[in-house]
Amino acid sequence: MKKIYLAGPDVFFRDATARYDRLRALCSHYGMRAVAPVDGNEPPAGLDKTAQAEWIYQGNMAHLRGCDAVLANVMAFRNPVEPDSGTVFEIGVAVALGKPVAAYDPELRRGTAERVQAAFGRVPGPPGQLFDAMHGYLIEDFDQPLNLMLARSCSLHTRVEEAVSTLAQMLGVSRH
Repeated sequence: MKKIYLAGPDVFFRDATARYDRLRALCSHYGMRAVAPVDGNEPPAGLDKTAQAEWIYQGNMAHLRGCDAVLANVMAFRNPVEPDSGTVFEIGVAVALGKPVAAYDPELRRGTAERVQAAFGRVPGPPGQLFDAMHGYLIEDFDQPLNLMLARSCSLHTRVEEAVSTLAQMLGVSRH
């Protein structure tokens, strides 16, 4: 059975167990087994915070290496526009390992430039360039829903169901 690593900030929510249960059921419906970062990854008692962090990191890396693909929740997390940095790291690892990644977020209906401008405003720069009004940074505008490195390396979806279905197709798994 193909294994799908569940990347995303879901672990940080109070309803993390329910979120993972829903994703597990959805993957199972498509004949795949979901693996959450927390699965078998509880640090032993008595470790200090640095050792706990290392334990979790090593466990997540083992999960990533052992899975066939990654399902990534790329919702904006702890900021109005960008995905969780840990999720982005896990996507990068999966891409480097040659594993398919399907990312999902309803906000992918809107492009990066539109979301940045809505969150921070905009000011004109040299011809053809816009900068965000809050920080003065150039706004990336390639008509992509995420930073181009994510948009070009992942299959992007506005619904998690579409993302899981796509992974099943990419992995040649028949729906149950």
